Amino acid sequence: MRFSEISLPNAGRVLTGLALAILLAVAAASPSSAAPSGDQRPYDARLMRLSEILGAVHYLRELCENKDGMRWRNSINELVKTEGTTALRRATIARRFNLGYRSYRRTYRNCTPSAKSTIARFFKEAIEISQGLIKLGQ
Repeated sequence: MRFSEISLPNAGRVLTGLALAILLAVAAASPSSAAPSGDQRPYDARLMRLSEILGAVHYLRELCENKDGMRWRNSINELVKTEGTTALRRATIARRFNLGYRSYRRTYRNCTPSAKSTIARFFKEAIEISQGLIKLGQ
């Protein structure tokens, strides 16, 4: 499915489904093969970017009065539970979510066409990251 074929309201559902698929894919990866040194994973850069995106989307969708409630915060909590093998790792994932949230809170005070465009761009990027992580976990 191409992102261009997904309407913005449906993109949230697709992204939520992909977020759950990521959790399963990442959980399926064996720690011994995925962790070359300590608590590092080869997919950490993508995972941290996804965490930032979830934080930004949480803020922007709330700002634009989408009725998502805690969907994005719940997604990051699930990600922390699945990926947070240590307190430091859990804190790092949460910190990146908060960074995304706070960065866009500083930038946007009102829902503008630019904010809506940013949401759509983030959905597209998150879907691409999610698909890459799913392939990695297979």
